[in-house]
Amino acid sequence: MQPQTQHLTRLRQLIPLGADGKFDHSFLNTYVDAINNLIPLTANINTINRNHFRKARVRRFLSIVDEIIRTKGKCDILDVGGTLAYWQGLEPFWRDRPVHFTLVNVESELTQDERFRSIAGDGRALDQFQNLSFDVVHSNSVIEHVGGWREQLRMAREIRRLAPRYFVQTPNFWFPLEPHFRVPFIHWLPEPWRVSILMRWACGFHPRARSAGEARQMLDDARLVDARAMKELFPDAVVKRERFAGFTKSLIAVR
Repeated sequence: MQPQTQHLTRLRQLIPLGADGKFDHSFLNTYVDAINNLIPLTANINTINRNHFRKARVRRFLSIVDEIIRTKGKCDILDVGGTLAYWQGLEPFWRDRPVHFTLVNVESELTQDERFRSIAGDGRALDQFQNLSFDVVHSNSVIEHVGGWREQLRMAREIRRLAPRYFVQTPNFWFPLEPHFRVPFIHWLPEPWRVSILMRWACGFHPRARSAGEARQMLDDARLVDARAMKELFPDAVVKRERFAGFTKSLIAVR
């Protein structure tokens, strides 16, 4: 049995059915109350794991950078969705390397650091750059935020076009704890249930939704993918897995 099938089977076992064979929606209240008690715990887990996985991830990325430096003597990096704070926080890992970062995000950032260039742009349409303008493209937890499947394909095509190497990370759909809402299983529930949960209390990075429409906008903000989708987005990559507690937490497409 595939891992995702096992997860869904377990979830169905946890959700009781009424006499008519349909979902017992009174279970939603019990679920919400239970998750409400878990939120402080999951927030702490996220804080701890973010630092652990981020450090391990940057080491893996820098192994690619080091290969490029051995060949070219330097490395030009494009980070789609990157920020100054992210790389400055990890500076002890890379500061002795001859690298230059071009950061593309929805808004540019001011910097006096000559190792960085920050520009406003759309990761799905980076027409200002010619093919193979960089040595490697990096993107961390971004592709799930650009929209649906067509928009994710557009971003993936730009990444593959702009450098011979890339390193693209995204949270895995089949990890039980949704990383943006920080609520277990919420991304596996029917949409009306998710809307009800978001209207009831704040979740993760999101405040409590004031309407069903606002809740749906929050849900649309992140479209998680699984390993199969990641392989279709990046067919010339090896998809590596970050694991936690026996589950695949994140997926990394590496070329």
